[in-house]
Formats: sequence, C-alpha cells, structure tokens
Amino acid sequence: MAQSQVAPIKVCGLRKSYGDFEAVRGIDFEVAEGEVFGLLGPNGAGKTTTVEILEGLRTRTAGDVSVLGCDPAVQVRALKDRIGVCLQATNLPEKITVREAVNLFAAFYSRAADTAQLLERLQLWQKRDEYYVHLSGGQKQRLALALSMVNDPQLLFLDEPTTGLDPQVRLEIHSLIQQLKNSGCTVLLTTHYIEEAEKLCDRVAIVDGGKIIAIGTPREIQSKTVGDSLIEMRCETPVPQGVMPPAAGGQRISLSQDRMMLTATSAHPTRTLVELVKWVDQQGIELADIHLKRPTLEDVFIELTGKSLRD
Repeated sequence: MAQSQVAPIKVCGLRKSYGDFEAVRGIDFEVAEGEVFGLLGPNGAGKTTTVEILEGLRTRTAGDVSVLGCDPAVQVRALKDRIGVCLQATNLPEKITVREAVNLFAAFYSRAADTAQLLERLQLWQKRDEYYVHLSGGQKQRLALALSMVNDPQLLFLDEPTTGLDPQVRLEIHSLIQQLKNSGCTVLLTTHYIEEAEKLCDRVAIVDGGKIIAIGTPREIQSKTVGDSLIEMRCETPVPQGVMPPAAGGQRISLSQDRMMLTATSAHPTRTLVELVKWVDQQGIELADIHLKRPTLEDVFIELTGKSLRD
C-alpha cells in the first residue's frame, strides 16, 4: 500500500529501555489512512510497549513518533481526544450498567458518537441496562470496544483484543474489526494469533526481541519464506501400482502406503495443482478431497527466528 504524506502513524528509530534492558530496539514503520496494520509477535516481543508509546501512555527513550500529527509524549491531551484505545484487559465496577459505562466514557471527550447506535452496532443494545458483572466474556470485550469508540476516533488501537476468549467470541470480535476495516477506519492491531493477522490486516510487521524482522502484506511476507506449499489429494480408489505422476519444477511427490493419498510440495502450487488434477483425471481416478496449505506467517517467523510465535 502506498504511504501517504500525512500517514496517521509515523515511527522512526523508536527505542525504549528499562535500565539495562532494551524492550524496543529501533523500530520503523508507517500506517496509512484507512489501513488495518498489525504488529505480530510472541509475548514480550515489544508490541504492547510500542503501542503504549504511540497512545501516550508510556514515554520513549529515543526516536521520532507522530500520531495524527501529534507527538504523543508532548500533545497528550489533544491526541487522546482523537484516538480510541482497547487495552488487553478492561475491568469496570461490577454494578455499572452498559449504558452508564458508555455515557461516562463519552463525557471524557470533546466529541461523541451516537451511543445508542454504537451499542446497536456492537450488539449490546439489549444489554444496555445490564450490570457489568452479569455480562459474558464476549459481551465484556464488545463493551471494551464500544468504550474505545465513544469519541468516534480517527485512529483505533486494539491491543490483543481476543486474547483469552473462546473461539466463538474471537470470531465475533473478528467480524466487528472487519466491519471497522470495511468502513475505512484506521486500526493498529497487536496480536500473536496468525489467523487473526492474515484475516484482518492489510499489512503486518513481525516483531521479535524489540525489532521488526519482516514487514509487508501477509502474502508478501509469506512469499519470503523458502518453504513450499503443500498439496494433499485423496483419491476415491488407489493409484495403480507402478504409476506415479511426473515431478517437475522442484516438485516433490509421494504416495501414501495405501496409494489413496497423493502429497506434493511445490514452490508453484497453483500450476502443480492443475497438473496433478489433470493427471489424476487421465488415470480415470475420482478425487475425494483436495487440500492446499501455503506457508503461513508463523512459518516465516520460525524460519527467521527458529522459534514459534507462541513461545
């Protein structure tokens, strides 16, 4: 994505030290208007520290940072009026209702969104008079998102928004973030979930040890790995003895012991898949199933660092 001269976020040479420990070690990136940008990495990589500096919650040790044209270490109040922040964990008083929480947070800003419309959008209108203590985990996280959007922010920070949630609730939050993306909202998202970054982000920066080790669209980053794509084809009947599809262009092809599963690895999966389907059809064999697995962002991370994103 082409970078704008007025990018909502510009970071150059960002560093943050705690005594002798350097948590962020010279990070550079920009986020374009309307982009969903992901910081992807394991716990302790420096993602949250970076985001807290951008939000004005933590001071930096060195580097230049611009958020909506403001220096978050100097123009703190002006910046906080224009951004929305959803932290890793949000806890409210047990006896505050959803409506009261939203109205309270809206009073902190110089401008406010239509709170009723916001609660409808986040599927909380029916729960508007419910106490916080009685909300489910998914409802509490949707409320946290609502509180981050009460000022109709120009830029939204989501720090690990689905950590600790069950798969169904995570899918709900993904759907809400997708809606924000479709509406053109600029979002900075931190996560250590691979599928979250691949599904939601226009571009991703993979962070490890306080440094960015790869940046680009998920597909661009995936293309940098030397790992090949994996193709698995299950046949309705066994491949005849003594017959094997031709391997070409770096393909590696094998058959399972029962000759019902054909497995191929290839750097050019689309071409290989077409050739294999054509070959199977020529043998008069019916296909039962086809599965294509491309290298993931985690494959790239493991290749670059030798460890898992969840380490």
